Amino acid sequence: MCFSAKASFTAAALLLPSGAFSILRGYRTDRRYAPICALPLLFGLQQLLEGFVWTSSASGDRDLVKFYAIGYMFFSWLAWPIWVPFSTYFLEPLRRKPLYLLFAIAGAILGAGQYLPYFVHSDWLSVQFLDSAIVYDGVELFDFLFARELTYAIYLMLIILPLLLSTRGEIRIFGVLVAIVAAITYLFFRFAYISAFCFGGALMSFYLVAMIFRIDRGRHNAVSLTVAVDID
Repeated sequence: MCFSAKASFTAAALLLPSGAFSILRGYRTDRRYAPICALPLLFGLQQLLEGFVWTSSASGDRDLVKFYAIGYMFFSWLAWPIWVPFSTYFLEPLRRKPLYLLFAIAGAILGAGQYLPYFVHSDWLSVQFLDSAIVYDGVELFDFLFARELTYAIYLMLIILPLLLSTRGEIRIFGVLVAIVAAITYLFFRFAYISAFCFGGALMSFYLVAMIFRIDRGRHNAVSLTVAVDID
């Protein structure tokens, strides 16, 4: 994340096993929750990559810095605007599924346009290291079409709106948490917005772990109550 290698590796060490458990619990509780429960694991992988960005810089290997930074940006640009609406798709009623497919397709178009040019123009991605921050910057494809602020506004909309519009209250809560992270990033961490927003999202994804365990416990208690009533 935007503080240090230790912070990134610590976040990854917590998120990876938590995410694995949440996927397993989601699959066992209600398979429709498994994709959204994968987010902590995916955030953990991204934080792991950023830890390697830090350590590669410390070793002075600029090629490794670029390698791990491109891996990190895969999640930032391509994974999140696709995976968030796509994973919410499975939780929505049939009549609303086309809307979430449209969100995912729009996310794929935006994400691919931002991410794939890195493989053609390697100098488009710049990585700058401050005392306690990594700044991912450079040239972006949509800069040639409209202001970068509009690109980021669309990006956030494609991630946050699918959550806020969900018919599931627990998913709307997650959307509110992500929106709060976006607001805090804009107000206080614009100098390292990509790293700060992704780290904030990673922290908020722990909510999903608690969510699926709460749903599982609630269903277990409901079944136990039903069995007790039947016995009586």
